[in-house]
Amino acid sequence: MRSKGFIGLGVMGFPMASHLQKGSHNVRVYNRSQEKSIKWAESSGGSYFLTPEEAAEGCDVVFLCVGRDEDVRLVVTGEGGLLKSLKPGSIIVDHTTTSATLAEEMSSACLNQEIAFIDAPLSGGQIGAETGQLTIMAGGDLDAFNKIKDLLSLYSKFVRYMGESGSGQLTKMVNQICIAGLIQGLAEGINFSEKAGLDTRGVIDVISKGAAQSWQMDNRWETMLSREYDHGFAVDWMRKDLGIALEESEKNAARMDITRQIDQYYEQVQSMGGGRWDTSSLLKRLQDE
Repeated sequence: MRSKGFIGLGVMGFPMASHLQKGSHNVRVYNRSQEKSIKWAESSGGSYFLTPEEAAEGCDVVFLCVGRDEDVRLVVTGEGGLLKSLKPGSIIVDHTTTSATLAEEMSSACLNQEIAFIDAPLSGGQIGAETGQLTIMAGGDLDAFNKIKDLLSLYSKFVRYMGESGSGQLTKMVNQICIAGLIQGLAEGINFSEKAGLDTRGVIDVISKGAAQSWQMDNRWETMLSREYDHGFAVDWMRKDLGIALEESEKNAARMDITRQIDQYYEQVQSMGGGRWDTSSLLKRLQDE
């Protein structure tokens, strides 16, 4: 069995690479901060390398989970990048949330070397990565997707092929649009309940059994009531994702009235020093007005 590569050992990538290693795959990792690579190798039993090119040596599949479009571009096509060592027939699976344009660009660059590029952004957050319960939406070559689907199941509960290159990223944009609206609604509901003098725990207990129920409500209401905003996806990253979606909406003429407004609210949270707070900090913005 050929080795698998994994590039990017952040809060998502670290446990995902560990799930791959536990699935009896020899995983070779690279992370910009070598300290994390060493920590991962010590805890998981895999091996680490100093460049993406070295990590990908001898691998038939390499997974990415980095930060932004420019990070993916550098890892794949830059000096010391994956295309320097991957052989024809290999597959790159990009779990980074990026623009659909970047996915198309990388797919084209890889195709020139007979390498498949799958854009496969994630939903489920750090908890999902740690428990292996992520949801994955994928775009790109269908045959390549079918070859790596079982690997994806090692850290996901649901995987779906969405279409041609960029379709996974477009689907992730829909995901983030919907999440932003849900969190704002939850924040306003909790704030209203407290202003009305209600027992908010009791309120959530009731409404979470009905049509208002959501993943955000189930997983964030207690920390929101405790004024704890260090659980999960950071505001800085949400603004990055919403910016990608808003830019795409300019191309396809989709109306994004609420999303645009909530993006501005997150900008206000950043100005409060909350760039690293999790996305449920929309409640703090209301309470601090």
